[in-house]
Amino acid sequence: MDVRQLELFLAVMECSSVTRAAARVNLSPGAVSLQLQNLAADLRTDLFVRAGKRLAPTPAAHRLAELAQGVIRQMRVIENEFANDPSADVRPFYLTTGATTLIHRLGGPLRQLRKQFPKTPVTITVSATEEMVAGLLDRRFDLALITLPVDDENLTILPLFEEELLIIQPSPTMIKGRHIGSITPEEIALAQFLLYPRRSNMRTIIDRFFREAGIAPRVAMEADDTEAIKRLVEAGFGYSILPEFALRGQPRFFKMFRVKGHRLVRQQALAMARSQRPRAVTSSIARFLQEALSAKVSDTASK
Repeated sequence: MDVRQLELFLAVMECSSVTRAAARVNLSPGAVSLQLQNLAADLRTDLFVRAGKRLAPTPAAHRLAELAQGVIRQMRVIENEFANDPSADVRPFYLTTGATTLIHRLGGPLRQLRKQFPKTPVTITVSATEEMVAGLLDRRFDLALITLPVDDENLTILPLFEEELLIIQPSPTMIKGRHIGSITPEEIALAQFLLYPRRSNMRTIIDRFFREAGIAPRVAMEADDTEAIKRLVEAGFGYSILPEFALRGQPRFFKMFRVKGHRLVRQQALAMARSQRPRAVTSSIARFLQEALSAKVSDTASK
C-alpha cells in the first residue's frame, strides 16, 4: 500500500466510477482498477461491489476513506513543510558569522533580509570560522560568513570582499580622524602583541604576514574578541592587528599603521554545505547577501 493508491481509491469513492476517476487522474481505467485490486489485496478486504453499472463502496471502504483522508492531509503538511520554494519556506534558517562582521557589516543587510524573506525565521549564531565550518558540515548551520582560507571539498564557497588589516599601537592621547601611518618591520619587531588565538583563521593570516615580513612576534596575550583586543591596546598592553572596518568612527587611544610593501588583508566569503538536495532558500539568501554586502563595500569605498 502506498499514498498514490490511497489517492486513486479516494478518487473512485468520489466519482463512484473507475472510468470517471481515471479521467480525473489522467490514467487508464485498467491502471486504476489494477491499483484498487492491489490495495484490496494488501488490506485483505473487499472495497467495492458492483451495483448495476456503478461501484458501491463496502463498509470497509467507508472506513478506509476516513483514514485515507487523514493520511493525505498529513502528507500535504509534510510536503508543504519541506517544499523547496524560498518564498514559502517557513523552516528556521541558521546563519552564522563572526562578531566583528556582524557588528560592522551586517546591520543593514540583515534588516533587508528580514523584509525579503518574511516567512523564514532567521537565527544568528556568532562563532569563529573553524566552528562555523564544523557546524556547516554537520548541518547545524545553513549558511556561514567566514574568513578564508578554508579548503574543504564538502563546502561551496562564495567569495565576498577583501578587508584590510591594520596594525594598531597604543597612544597616550586621544586620537580623532582616520589617519593611517606607515611603520617598518623593524619597529614592530620590538613590540609585544595582543592577537587572536592560534586556532583561528585570522591568526593564520597574521602569522603568515609576520613570516613574510621576517618578524618573530612577541605575543603577550590572546583573545577571540576584537572589541576586547582594542580596549587592551588602548590600555597600553601592546600592539595588535585588527580589521580596518572595526577601527572606524570613534575617538580612540591607539594609532593605525600599514607596513610598507606588505599588503595585509583578509578575504570574507559565504559558505554552505554541498548537498544533492540543496535547500532553495539557502541559495537565495546567499545571493541576496552577496549583492547586499558587495553594494555596502562599494558605497564605503566611494566615500
